[in-house]
Amino acid sequence: MKRFSTAAAAACSLMILAGGVAAQDRELLIGSTSSSSSHYGYFVAVTQVINEHAPGVSASVVETGATVDNLRRLSRGQIDLGLVTTNIGYHAYAGTNEFEGQPVDTRFLWVYTVAPQNVVVRSDAGVSELAALEGIRLNPGIRGSATEATTEAVFRTLGIELDYVRGSTSDIVAAVKDDRVAGYVKSGVGNKLDGSSLDIATFTDIQVIGLTEAQKGKLQEAMPDISVIGVPEGAGPGIAAYDTWAFGVGVVADPDLSEEAAYEITKAINENVGPQASAFGSLKGQDIGEMTMSLATVPLHPGALRYYREAGYDVPGGLVAQ
Repeated sequence: MKRFSTAAAAACSLMILAGGVAAQDRELLIGSTSSSSSHYGYFVAVTQVINEHAPGVSASVVETGATVDNLRRLSRGQIDLGLVTTNIGYHAYAGTNEFEGQPVDTRFLWVYTVAPQNVVVRSDAGVSELAALEGIRLNPGIRGSATEATTEAVFRTLGIELDYVRGSTSDIVAAVKDDRVAGYVKSGVGNKLDGSSLDIATFTDIQVIGLTEAQKGKLQEAMPDISVIGVPEGAGPGIAAYDTWAFGVGVVADPDLSEEAAYEITKAINENVGPQASAFGSLKGQDIGEMTMSLATVPLHPGALRYYREAGYDVPGGLVAQ
């Protein structure tokens, strides 16, 4: 973070004069998301991997409001690394959409999953398609998250007006269970529903509302920053196959993070996938580097770039800062 820059530079200078190690010891704060999300559990595992396998670096996870909140905290120097979705991360870097005229300078370290955006509603809500949600009470995602911002953009594009209800994940889960809200939009975990959605399904019948062919075409034409994907049957109990919008989820860093620290963190994450996959099942059998090369939307941090090149990845030109 910027508040450590002077001290870090002084410490680095002293180590160079003394012939010390290249990586400096420092505590990093990693912005994540709501503690009720399975993504939060992933970041707990991430901090363990960093603390055990990244020499000279230690880290702690911070509960936040997810992507947009993390980007704002990064811009204020309140965190060093943060969870972002690839679409909102791009808008922040480019200074577009909700970041118009106020870009946030970040650098990617890695991408760890693709996140389907699931429109989860009570089965007794009498809704079978997205157009029928017109005027329905629905939560678009936790406040400040990429899910919230993207959900609103998607429904604007589709010309569907909802009665949005704001709140934390735990508040909305309780509201859906009590039939005070028809449903919510929540990031999935790979091809599975998020833990909070499965929690609702324990005692409340739910369904996931997918996109029609016409809606898919409209989103692909009007919103090139997101993907449209198919989720197979079995995302949750009794859930049929459906199509929905999605984006990648990864980690960006403050550009002021030292190259050595970024290198050691990226190396530790890519070479110790096991503990991360134990916490976040969709990572099993996945290549973090390949996901990063195909899904990252802003340039890599110089330390991350060094690692990926050393590891033999073909880094796209768009991921190299000019």
